[in-house]
Amino acid sequence: FKTPKEGSLLLLLMADVQVEKAFQKQEAVFLNSKKLKAAKTSKGVRYYKDVGLGFKTPKEAIEGEYVDKKCPFTSGVSIRGRILKGVCISTKMHRTIIIRRDYMHYVKKYSRYEKRHRNIPVHCSPCFTIKEGDIVVAGQCRPLSKTVRFNVLKVTPNEVIGNVRKQFMLF
Repeated sequence: FKTPKEGSLLLLLMADVQVEKAFQKQEAVFLNSKKLKAAKTSKGVRYYKDVGLGFKTPKEAIEGEYVDKKCPFTSGVSIRGRILKGVCISTKMHRTIIIRRDYMHYVKKYSRYEKRHRNIPVHCSPCFTIKEGDIVVAGQCRPLSKTVRFNVLKVTPNEVIGNVRKQFMLF
């Protein structure tokens, strides 16, 4: 009976992460290291970072086993530019949500305001569990796909009565 080497043990632990066709690993982590490093735990090496701007790194990003190359906490995607706040109205896409931002537009002719909104697609890292109606803070990053230019940074659970799309919330 042979004891498995540390590298193969690491691959066994990553087996539940491997659900895609390509091998999933973090870019910043070298899996075949010969030296035992202090950062290595029983689960293996995990890369995570602080995105700054006063946003805490979620516990799931530090302790989790997911691999997401577009996650601002566990990959090379940096947050820069605008910070938006909105209500999640759709979670039907894989790792992408739609947030609704409501605002008031002034009509000079009638000297009154009208309600308007924008739907913004936002990448959602697996470290967050989001349902429709939750309030989401998103930060701008490089283009992640054709339409996605923002990344979820913080989620505040919110209970909405009725249809989420019909609610009007100013932030």
